[in-house]
Amino acid sequence: MAEVIRIAESASEPAPQALPQNVEAEAALLGALMIDNRLVEDVQLKLRPDHFFEPLHGRIYEAILRMTDANRIANPVTLRPLFEADEAIKDVGGPAYLAQLTGSGAAVIGARDFAQQIYDLALLRALIGVGRDLVEGALDTSEDVAPLAQIERAETDLYKVAEAGGAEGRALSFGEAAKASIRNAEAALNRGGGLTGITTGLSGLNGRIGGLQRSDLIIVAGRPGMGKTALATNMAFSTALRFVQDQADGIETVKAAGAPIAVFSLEMSAEQLVTRVLSEQSKVTAEQIRTGNLSHQEFASFARAAGDLQSLPFYIDDTPGLTIAALRARARRLKRQKGIGLVVVDYLQLLQGSGKGSAGDNRVQEISEISRGLKQLAKELDLPVIGVSQLSRAVEQREDKRPQLSDLRESGSIEQDADIVLFVYREEYYLRAHEPKHPIPGDPIEVFSAFEEWEAKHSQVAGMAELIIAKNRHGGTGKERLRFEGRFTKFSDPADEQRLPEMRT
Repeated sequence: MAEVIRIAESASEPAPQALPQNVEAEAALLGALMIDNRLVEDVQLKLRPDHFFEPLHGRIYEAILRMTDANRIANPVTLRPLFEADEAIKDVGGPAYLAQLTGSGAAVIGARDFAQQIYDLALLRALIGVGRDLVEGALDTSEDVAPLAQIERAETDLYKVAEAGGAEGRALSFGEAAKASIRNAEAALNRGGGLTGITTGLSGLNGRIGGLQRSDLIIVAGRPGMGKTALATNMAFSTALRFVQDQADGIETVKAAGAPIAVFSLEMSAEQLVTRVLSEQSKVTAEQIRTGNLSHQEFASFARAAGDLQSLPFYIDDTPGLTIAALRARARRLKRQKGIGLVVVDYLQLLQGSGKGSAGDNRVQEISEISRGLKQLAKELDLPVIGVSQLSRAVEQREDKRPQLSDLRESGSIEQDADIVLFVYREEYYLRAHEPKHPIPGDPIEVFSAFEEWEAKHSQVAGMAELIIAKNRHGGTGKERLRFEGRFTKFSDPADEQRLPEMRT
């Protein structure tokens, strides 16, 4: 093993301070893999070629993986032709080095331990790299100083290191998956209302989708004026309020139907968003709050609502122009610090992509990157993510203005990445836009008839909304009828007689 020791010494010489490494363990593992190719199955899921400190060892490991993947034997004889021209192997005695690696058959016994140590040391080197980059960036003042951006970048890099050190992926047996399914069904039974996830605050919607499920991306979309932001905010508030109630009732966090929530509000300020919530709870309109045109009793109601909700686990980030990478870094931080269980993004078209593409890249590709990033965030943090989305103007060109999946603006992969797509539609909005002339005495009978017909239609839809479930990976699609109080931007379940008939597809 003299050559192995020489590799270790030469590899560590250029560095002013030796990085964490164990070249002997790398050599022992490679020897074990060449002696018994079946060991490859045990280590390849976790260990990559770049985890090896010595580049030559990384190339040998990669060659072993390629050969075993092709169902070929990987040993010193079959690997020799691949390394005859390798300059690094010439420094340690040529291709005969491969045979020397297999000199100790005892290494087979400790192969898994060697692999784990190599992996752990690689993580430590990655951590050192993040630290060095952070120090160098903080010391470099030659460009515009942006410490917050550097912190976010460091958090992202640290999370990647932590993520790489997570548990290995594994296949679940049918029995294990069945147990998880039974636990979900039991949770739904105990919570009532068909809830297997966290509540939306709307009984009808909960019954359709079982609540908001972990790792799901839920898109709430609609044309301007439909109330899509209000709906997403209503659901977020209900989730946070239910968490407080469950805590007061002594329900364990893992069994709670609510959760702390984070709203990334790229359109409205935190103050505007909170004003909406307080308006809904105090029954004082946002206009009255903004203008101060309210009575002492109304102000007392508003202040009381603010006091009651002061400790609500409802966190708002209203930083404009966030990139998808920055949003993910901030969401991870809130998950770690506040234990959030739901993320709301309002709205996803205001997010920016990574900016790595060329200037010619179109907006559709950027939106695809953003929707894919939100879905990845939902899976990484194991929580539902609600993305508010705009719809294209194609809706306005049709006689029936109910949205369709094809109306998702710059859709790219939004429809593909989403687990659930909800469209908000209020016929009242369009009827008001086409309100006919109020008849006066002396007008033709046609004017009276047109206004009476419009008035009859308006009375049927006034204060109501349709929630169209256009996509649902967990069940059927259809429609839910909701009440909408425009003065307080509040959605709620309608009275029973106002419910739409069952429409499942």
